[in-house]
Amino acid sequence: MEQKPSKLECGSDPEENSARSPDGKRKRKNGQCSLKTSMSGYIPSYLDKDEQCVVCGDKATGYHYRCITCEGCKGFFRRTIQKNLHPTYSCKYDSCCVIDKITRNQCQLCRFKKCIAVGMAMDLVLDDSKRVAKRKLIEQNRERRRKEEMIRSLQQRPEPTPEEWDLIHVATEAHRSTNAQGSHWKQRRKFLPDDIGQSPIVSMPDGDKVDLEAFSEFTKIITPAITRVVDFAKKLPMFSELPCEDQIILLKGCCMEIMSLRAAVRYDPESDTLTLSGEMAVKREQLKNGGLGVVSDAIFELGKSLSAFNLDDTEVALLQAVLLMSTDRSGLLCVDKIEKSQEAYLLAFEHYVNHRKHNIPHFWPKLLMKEREVQSSILYKGAAAEGRPGGSLGVHPEGQQLLGMHVVQGPQRQLEQQLGEAGSLQGPVLQHQSPKSPQQRLLELLHRSGILHARAVCGEDDSSEADSSSSSSDEEAEVCEDLAGNA
Repeated sequence: MEQKPSKLECGSDPEENSARSPDGKRKRKNGQCSLKTSMSGYIPSYLDKDEQCVVCGDKATGYHYRCITCEGCKGFFRRTIQKNLHPTYSCKYDSCCVIDKITRNQCQLCRFKKCIAVGMAMDLVLDDSKRVAKRKLIEQNRERRRKEEMIRSLQQRPEPTPEEWDLIHVATEAHRSTNAQGSHWKQRRKFLPDDIGQSPIVSMPDGDKVDLEAFSEFTKIITPAITRVVDFAKKLPMFSELPCEDQIILLKGCCMEIMSLRAAVRYDPESDTLTLSGEMAVKREQLKNGGLGVVSDAIFELGKSLSAFNLDDTEVALLQAVLLMSTDRSGLLCVDKIEKSQEAYLLAFEHYVNHRKHNIPHFWPKLLMKEREVQSSILYKGAAAEGRPGGSLGVHPEGQQLLGMHVVQGPQRQLEQQLGEAGSLQGPVLQHQSPKSPQQRLLELLHRSGILHARAVCGEDDSSEADSSSSSSDEEAEVCEDLAGNA
């Protein structure tokens, strides 16, 4: 016997009904839009446009519990199973009700029986624990797909071309041949004794305090360290093809940067030390009191952050080449050529990073940020923090002082190093030996320019140094002529 429609709105569950305004339009109930409104216009791609619910004949919205149903029958079936309501259902007409979208809300028992009859599966309705487990599985699947997509994108990223591989191999070999102790630096390093450099002793004219014993130890390794940077640059064809004037400017600007980078990549978290020039392991306070001041903090922090990148020799070499070929240096002649050279190294660097397939998300942009940190944080942080002018050579005054102090005339520190034709270090040169090689004069010019600027910042007045400073441009020209003559 067919039932008459109730006064409830047809086509929805009782809890889905909402009041109507006098003009007949549906009002929102409890601040929520009706389910019908929220689903309007949504048709899954696997459904026909006019697909009907197999239970009540209303418009279907998809597969629910193994059957194509509407949202109303889906919700009714789910609530019935979750709350175990079906044992309480009854029918006044001996379970003979016809269920359609008009009558479906009038007999719960007949509606539930029809759900079972058309194939809706009770075992697919999840309880709270199963629902939580399902959501967790969904999140795991999403994460898996995200990682797979990342792997696919990495595989599709360009790797170095044959020409770039040649550039990479030259830079890598240049770094390895000029990097003291190579990969064995941990086994060959010597720790600076704890009693050296722990307490600043001598006050400098600018107010800084320096431990002279630590400073003396550092100056012993500065000359070979600078020489290795010069050797590295000379082994890069793009650098050697530049005019001598540009070579000097680039070396002045990058020397402290590259030495800082080489120290930072040799940070040891276990001992919290940096290994300078591949041989001397120092602690933060020792480096600070030995002449670098607040710059030492920046180098240590850079070392800590770079340790997570696990850079290999090639990546360090390319990063050095990028620092070397920087057009930020003032006074350059061949700016366009230097910029193109840096772009070539950057592109080869990026493609090599793709080749290594690092597991760190966004590895390349993060590494580029570290490159800028080498140039800005290390070299200018100290000057900005202490309100002093940054060096015109791009080197913090404290760093310039450490680079150049050992060339001040004094018998106890006068040890000159000579570069041979192959760019390797030779023995000490006696004072009566002359003339000096162009490479040696270039190295000495780098040193002298650093100490002159450091003394100018400290406010020292040395007439002999002033005379030397006034003739620096003439000396640069002489070095250029000598280098050109040897080419």
